[in-house]
Amino acid sequence: MLKHTKKIKEMYEDIQRRIFYMIPEKWDKMYLYASVSDLIDGHTTGELFFYYIPKGIFKKNPVNVYEIPQKFNLDEKEYLKLVNILYQKIVELREEFKKIELVPTWTNLTIIIEGTQFKVEYDYEDLSKSKFSSYERHIIWRYNYLGIKEEQLNKKEKAIIERYLLGEKVVRRRERYEEGIYIKNIKNIVDYDTETYSSEQKIEYVATKDEKVRNQIIVTDKRG
Repeated sequence: MLKHTKKIKEMYEDIQRRIFYMIPEKWDKMYLYASVSDLIDGHTTGELFFYYIPKGIFKKNPVNVYEIPQKFNLDEKEYLKLVNILYQKIVELREEFKKIELVPTWTNLTIIIEGTQFKVEYDYEDLSKSKFSSYERHIIWRYNYLGIKEEQLNKKEKAIIERYLLGEKVVRRRERYEEGIYIKNIKNIVDYDTETYSSEQKIEYVATKDEKVRNQIIVTDKRG
C-alpha cells in the first residue's frame, strides 16, 4: 500500500491549487489523467489532460482543458505553460513515490475533485505493453470517468469501446487515496464572476525560476 508522507501531502495541495487556478469558471467536478513513462536515457515521457463539469442547475458537458484558452480568450501559448508546469508537478510526485516504494512505482494516475473531496487512483499498468494506443486509452478513460454514452461516440470511438469491453480483463495493481480539501481562497486565472471577458486576458500566474527552467516538457494536446 502506498505510503503518503508529509511531503507527498504537500505536493497534493500544490497540485490542487494549480488545478483550481487553471479553471476560469465555477465548476462541480474535475477529472484529470496523467501518465509518466521512464525512457532509457533517464528522461520521462507522458501526457496529461483534464476535464471539468461547469456549475449549473442543468447538466453541462465536460470542458477539455485544451479548449479553455479559446473559450475564455486566453493566450494559448501562456496557458499551455501552466499545463506543462502542472504535468511537471505530477512527474515530481512520482519521483517522490520512487524514493519510498520498494517496487516499480505507478505509471499513470487519475485525480478526481468533487465538492471538498480529493481522490487519486494510481495504476501500475506497463503502458509500453498496452494493447491500446495513447488515443485509444484516452477514449476508454473518457468512457469510464466522464459517463460518455454510446450515442455520443462516433463510429471509430464505438469500435474502440467495444474492443475494450470484449477484451480480456487483466487484474493489475491499483491504489486509491482520498482526503478532504481544506485550502481556501484559491486565486483563479480570470474573474469568473465577471459576465464578459476582454479580447485577451493576461495570465497573472508567475512561475518560480526553477519551474521556468523545467517547463519545457511537451504535453500532448488532447482535443475531443
